[in-house]
Amino acid sequence: MNTHIPSARDIIGPSPLIAIENEAPPKLIVDPPLPEPLAQGRVFIQYRTENLRVLPVFGKGALEVSPRIGHIHVTVDDAPWHFVDTSGETLILVGLKPGPHKVLIELADPTHKVITSETVTFTVPEPER
Repeated sequence: MNTHIPSARDIIGPSPLIAIENEAPPKLIVDPPLPEPLAQGRVFIQYRTENLRVLPVFGKGALEVSPRIGHIHVTVDDAPWHFVDTSGETLILVGLKPGPHKVLIELADPTHKVITSETVTFTVPEPER
């Protein structure tokens, strides 16, 4: 029987107080929208990152921070614009018309250079009458 209890480092990663040499590449993990809110026309998308902390810090100087920091860009339905999120919390989209949609979520460094991305597709249902 394995009685190993995960250490704090196992769960939350390396201490942000010590520089990391040869950091592993950042990863972006995005879940499909939560089904309960989606059934009501609200889109809640949970995501997480590995090897990068999502923080509201920008500029070239922030590229030297270890562990890495960054933010996400969110583009809805191929819009010619995106919005930036630095909260690290669930993305919430409301007001989308019923029908198919896609959301591009890009993990970006402090200078807005895209590191990696994921696209989520889903259908907002017709409202119940």
